Amino acid sequence: MADSSKIQGEGDYISGKRYQKEQTEFARSGKVDKAAHEAEDALEGPEAAELERARRETAAGRPKH
Repeated sequence: MADSSKIQGEGDYISGKRYQKEQTEFARSGKVDKAAHEAEDALEGPEAAELERARRETAAGRPKH
């Protein structure tokens, strides 16, 4: 029987735990406001159309080209 702590794929516990740890560290780092302002600037800047196209494609479930 497989070790359930090492399940990969949809139930990838290792990656899930790492993601949670990294997100928590980022949230506590004090860098969230800076990143949010950078994202806002990008959405209002010259790359806005490309970012919106990418958002729509991923929301529609289209594969990356």
